[in-house]
Amino acid sequence: MTLNGVLPEFQEFLLSRKIAPEKNVPFYAHWVSKFLAFSNKNRQLDQDALVAEFLQSLKSKKNISDWQVRQAEEALRLYLHHFGGSTGVKEVRGEARSGKNLSDSPSLLKEMKRLIRMKHYSFSTERTYLDWTKRFFAYMKEATEGEVSPVMTRDDVRDFLSHLAIKKRVSASTQNQAFNALLFLFREVLREEFGDMSRTVRAKRGNKLPVVLSVEEVKALLSHLSGKDLLIAKLLYGSGLRLMELARLRVKDIDFDGNLIFVRSGKGDNDRTTILPESVRNDLHAHLERVKALHEKDLAAGHGKVYLPGALARKYPKAGEEWGWQYVFPSSRLSVDPRSGEIRRHHLTDKAIQFAIGKAVRKASIAKHATVHTLRHSFATHLLMNGVNIREVQNLLGHKSVETTMIYTHVLRDMKNAPQSPLDALYGNRE
Repeated sequence: MTLNGVLPEFQEFLLSRKIAPEKNVPFYAHWVSKFLAFSNKNRQLDQDALVAEFLQSLKSKKNISDWQVRQAEEALRLYLHHFGGSTGVKEVRGEARSGKNLSDSPSLLKEMKRLIRMKHYSFSTERTYLDWTKRFFAYMKEATEGEVSPVMTRDDVRDFLSHLAIKKRVSASTQNQAFNALLFLFREVLREEFGDMSRTVRAKRGNKLPVVLSVEEVKALLSHLSGKDLLIAKLLYGSGLRLMELARLRVKDIDFDGNLIFVRSGKGDNDRTTILPESVRNDLHAHLERVKALHEKDLAAGHGKVYLPGALARKYPKAGEEWGWQYVFPSSRLSVDPRSGEIRRHHLTDKAIQFAIGKAVRKASIAKHATVHTLRHSFATHLLMNGVNIREVQNLLGHKSVETTMIYTHVLRDMKNAPQSPLDALYGNRE
């Protein structure tokens, strides 16, 4: 079946906007032509109902696979909400375009960086947002080849996000990350409302259960660590800390008397308290003595001032040198702060922690895809196994909703109360 002659303008649009893989473009046109024929026979239905009925008709056909139905759904979304097929407008790219000229991209990036810092976003968020914005600009230049100064619109954002989902096959979380960066660009930098992006082709994200280690697997992992790395792993598992919560932990946030750890500006910029395991107290005391000696050495050398959040550095100029504000797990070397240009001792990097845990997982021959975050999942699941109330676990983890914490009850059910296999019943559970 030759498809090249089907809806040539739509095919040209997809190719010019770099939204879909070239080899798939004729098939997208094929599904749209089928839909248009279907809609002519069902004029009494509105657009949403037409799409739903059409896709249902495809699902009912035995010779059409699930992946073909998904492809048809993507094709219809691109045609109706990108190309303009719902209104019959073929010259959609000739519409009046408002917004900033792409030739302004250097100044836009500079302004974006300024606003991110003014709002006190983390440096990692700054890098991520700027990187996605640069990728968007590069996509615009490639997709609008031939235009001297293409202008950015919300339609271009919609095309870019669909390009990520369809052509690049990024994960749902990656696409959402790009969406958040461009939302910041339009709302904060361009001062334009982003509009409704619900019609964008979104990367699919199914329900995923967290990877959880058994108690024995945690013991095996810890047995392959020593020194500072062992202390870090014990705190990740014993306190349920996120990776960057541990990396950014300050000395003042350790309460030895109350056996508590104060997590400051965690996810969602929320504070909370969690458990300080009794079994790490002595090791943590000894570790902090070594960190204090290093801090005093830095002070003697004219350094020793750490980064302070928000406006604290201006309000309390000397606070950055105080012992309480130092990181519990500082870097082994001094470095230049990329924002202020000052020489400081920053906290241990996330990559250093990930490398140490990953190495221990391999040495322990743990086949599960275990990461640093797996220790937090294991903390929550093992607390529930020990009878701790789910509301208390929710508070320790810092979840806004108990529904988020409920996912660990599914893992717990799988670990503790799995039904007997009918095969075991057949053979009397004999090996």
